[in-house]
Amino acid sequence: MRIFNFPNDSAIKPALLAAFCTLVTVAAMPLTSAADPAHGIAMYGEPALPEGFTHLPYANPDAAKGGSIRLPESGSFDSLKPWVLKGNPAFPLLTMPGVLAETLMLRSLDEPFTLYGLLAETVETDPDRTWVEFALRPEARFSDGSPVTVEDVMWSYETLGTQGHPRYRAAWGKVAKMEQTGPHKIRITFNTPDRELALLMGMRPVLKKAQWEGKDFAQSGLEVPIGSGPYVIEKVDPGRSLTLRKNPDWWGKDLPVNQGLHNLDRITYDYYGDANAMFEAFKGGELDVWRELSPSRWENEFDFPAVTSGQVVLSDIPNNRPTGITGFVMNTRNPIFADWRVRQALIEAFNWQFINNTLSGGKDQRITSYFANSDLGMTPGAPAEGRELSLLQPFAADLPPGTIEGYALPEGTDRPLDRAALKRATKLLAEAGWTVRDGQLVNAEGKPFRFEILLNLSGSAITTAAEMRQMSEIYAQALHSLGISPVITLLDSAQYTQRTNTYAFDMTWFDRALSLSPGNEHLLYWGANGVTEPGTRNLMGMNSPAAEAMIAAMLNSTSREDYVAAVHALDRVLTAGRYVIPVGFAPASHLAHDKTLKFPATTPIYGDYPGFLPETWWREGGAS
Repeated sequence: MRIFNFPNDSAIKPALLAAFCTLVTVAAMPLTSAADPAHGIAMYGEPALPEGFTHLPYANPDAAKGGSIRLPESGSFDSLKPWVLKGNPAFPLLTMPGVLAETLMLRSLDEPFTLYGLLAETVETDPDRTWVEFALRPEARFSDGSPVTVEDVMWSYETLGTQGHPRYRAAWGKVAKMEQTGPHKIRITFNTPDRELALLMGMRPVLKKAQWEGKDFAQSGLEVPIGSGPYVIEKVDPGRSLTLRKNPDWWGKDLPVNQGLHNLDRITYDYYGDANAMFEAFKGGELDVWRELSPSRWENEFDFPAVTSGQVVLSDIPNNRPTGITGFVMNTRNPIFADWRVRQALIEAFNWQFINNTLSGGKDQRITSYFANSDLGMTPGAPAEGRELSLLQPFAADLPPGTIEGYALPEGTDRPLDRAALKRATKLLAEAGWTVRDGQLVNAEGKPFRFEILLNLSGSAITTAAEMRQMSEIYAQALHSLGISPVITLLDSAQYTQRTNTYAFDMTWFDRALSLSPGNEHLLYWGANGVTEPGTRNLMGMNSPAAEAMIAAMLNSTSREDYVAAVHALDRVLTAGRYVIPVGFAPASHLAHDKTLKFPATTPIYGDYPGFLPETWWREGGAS
């Protein structure tokens, strides 16, 4: 399951989406006790916090209340419905889980995956997790004062599962029945062995049935949703700004799980056309927080007057989460990318060492696999052994070289062209039927090897549009040496979203944030249904029975050891599949912010993820 919240660069959106979709799904392990109503549920073992805890460990219950915060977003929006595929939704409504539409359970950011009761007072499941039952809090209320009912929950789950965004549909297909078992109780029974589902069902937004019933829920729109969360939408200027106001009558303000969270009275998101405009607005005092994505700029360019005077302070927020995958993804729906040798050749041509030196002074660390930077990551170059090997062996004949034997990315060189890598690339392309004639790479029929690199003008989750373009241009120069001349196309966020949702691209930038508790979301990311179903995260169009088998092994593991082995095996299938040309990552977030904005001294293991900023922050003295 995964989470993300980047308030100052909506370039961030693709990954955050990705990121958030992971947040709402996880692989679950068995409870250690018999089925009894409990205050929380963990991925494996027991929740870290006992019943009766006073607050989450990364929240400050003594935080000042009041004041406001102004955060930046790039791009635009034309919808207030982040739960459907259509439209370009206001991103904060999706990346701030529970701020508007709450869920039955609340995720702790300080555990690989644990849920504690929010709308639900208790959760109960059997040892095999074939069903889950939630008991709603009778006092839970929507912002209009009406009660949150079992009927609202059941309507929300069915509607999201049948008319909502594709990220909700796979899990809904595993529900055998949903029934009311008491005045405030709902039980969901599953038709598929999947230990994660008991947790996943606690993470769906609960909407007010009376607001949406009889309307076409799948359509986008600007109707203000009625939720039960701490904030209501105060002001909407479509495409320009969104303001959330704290609900003074919020029903959940006294719950222990909410102590120290949602401290600010008002949160405003201002939208900008590009990152440069956002940064200048921050430097001029129009914005309160800036997330710097470039380590070299963080080190060399944060000496402007607001910093030197002390009005703006610089904070590093570390994390212990997986790197996820970021870089250029190849759409294998296009036949030119179908052969792994072609994909490896294009990886060879991407000289990461030179690009890293050019753009960040060599400060970024390269992503070596999808779960690098965590114990869930495979060991690059090392062969699979033990349980990992036994999981992969049934698929050995169909796996690309290196999956079992060991795979590692080319090291690159500090020179503009890595001639040794280009020589390897030429050989691989020739083996795949592509040779250079008159300076152009062509196949046996003389058809040129041509493709488009599609970029979002709003950038991505961890990379600005300018840096993406610089990387693309450096890469294109190297590809010319192979007889390939890619076209680089930049689109606004709405056009870009439309094309990527329908997979109408050859190569594009790809951000997929992954968590410490991967599970069902990986079927959305890498499952075969995503080859044709629009709106999934399977941008590469992969159809891998091995990947789906590893995900199934994750979902049904009954020990930590088996679970980690299954994730390691999935990491091998993904990385050696050679679908993405990885770039770099930062093990900490760099945040510049107004000196009166504070965050707890204890930061969660996930660091700067959704649920952290602005949820745990406060304004010193409550002042604006």
